Order: sequence, then structure tokens, then C-alpha cells
Amino acid sequence: MKQGRLSIGVVGQELSGIAMAQALSQAGHMVVAVSKAPLENEDNLDVLLPTAKKLSDEEILAAADLVLLSVPATEITSTVERLSDSWRKGQLVVHLAAEFDHEILEAAVASGAIPLAIHPAMRFTGTSLDINRMKESFFAVSAPLVALPIAQALVIEMGAEPIIIEASARASYAEAIAVASNFSAMIVNQAIGLLEQAGVANPALVIAPVIESSVDQALSKGHRQILPEDLIGDS
Repeated sequence: MKQGRLSIGVVGQELSGIAMAQALSQAGHMVVAVSKAPLENEDNLDVLLPTAKKLSDEEILAAADLVLLSVPATEITSTVERLSDSWRKGQLVVHLAAEFDHEILEAAVASGAIPLAIHPAMRFTGTSLDINRMKESFFAVSAPLVALPIAQALVIEMGAEPIIIEASARASYAEAIAVASNFSAMIVNQAIGLLEQAGVANPALVIAPVIESSVDQALSKGHRQILPEDLIGDS
């Protein structure tokens, strides 16, 4: 399902929102406005989103058909409520947090906005790699039933695959994403440190095939109970 051309505004500076705005721009939509950035980020935004003007959040809402709330999860409610007088009927508002359903956007819905929750199950780098990785990723979506096809279509236009996560499953979904992301980074960091202590040159290159093959094997086996002997490795 192909959406009509939308004017897109980005409230906030989270990497996920900037990358999603880029992807939607490549799909034919127009990114018209972004939040005013700190001076050190201005040049980067000019490169990533060259058509966007730097506006106040209220001006972004006035200019955009679709608003990406590119703010930390803890700031979603306060941001939506702070802008409660600026939301418009029929305007699409999207939050990007793993742990929340679309119902957290209640203050915008009260003004007639259409709430969408779209969480990309990936880590963002702020580089061109993000757009390519989207094409291999899944995005968790939720929305009122009538608007769910819109959320799914937007994800497909970004090149990713939508999966529906109900409100009751959001906590489990968010925990899974956090475990996969945080523990993977911690374990890789520890392994690299141990190889450095062992005097290994280019430890990241040495450990990469081990990590990739281990992850591939774990994914192929799916969920199972981990026994102590599993942590020792092959003999």
C-alpha cells in the first residue's frame, strides 16, 4: 500500500528519528522541518536532511502531516503534552519507543491526531549504514485498528518489515530488544579487552568471526534453556 506524499517533521534529535526521516524522504515524502539543533549538530543535519528547515516544535507541527517524535522514551509524554495546543485533526504522530503502545500519545489524540507507535529493532549509528540496515530489519508497530495499515505501509516504504506488537506484549518486546542490544555490546567489549591483554593485534577483527558464527548458531537454534556446560564452549 503506497502512501500519498506526506510532509514530515522531526521533533527531537534522536538518531532513530533522523534515520527514519531520511528513509521516508528516499521513499518520496518531503522532510520539511526538524527541531533546532545545537550548533555542533547543524552541519550534520544539513547533510542528512537537506530539505528541512530548523523550526520550533510548534512550527514543526504546523508544517507537517506526519510528526516523528525523535525524543527519548522518558520524554514522550511531556513532549506530547507540552504541544497539546498545536496538534491538528488528522495529523499523524509517531513515537519510536520500544516499551510503549500508541496509547501514550493520548494528549495528541485529544486534538484529533492519529497515533502510531513504530519502533525499529536495530541500533543506529548516525551514518549512512543505518539506511542500509533498515532493509534487513523489523519494525514493531501498533496503532488504532483503522490506522494500523498506515503504520505498516510506512515501515514497508522505509524498506523494513512491520511486525504487530500488542500493548500487552510491549514490555516483553522492549526487554528482548534491550537484552540483545546491551548485553551484546557488553560481551563484545569484554572479549576485545581480554584479547588486548593477551597482546593480540586487531582484536576486533579476530573476534568478529567468532561472534558472527556464534550468533548465527544461536539464532538457528531458537530459545532454549542454557546449561552451565554451554558456557564452556566446544572441547
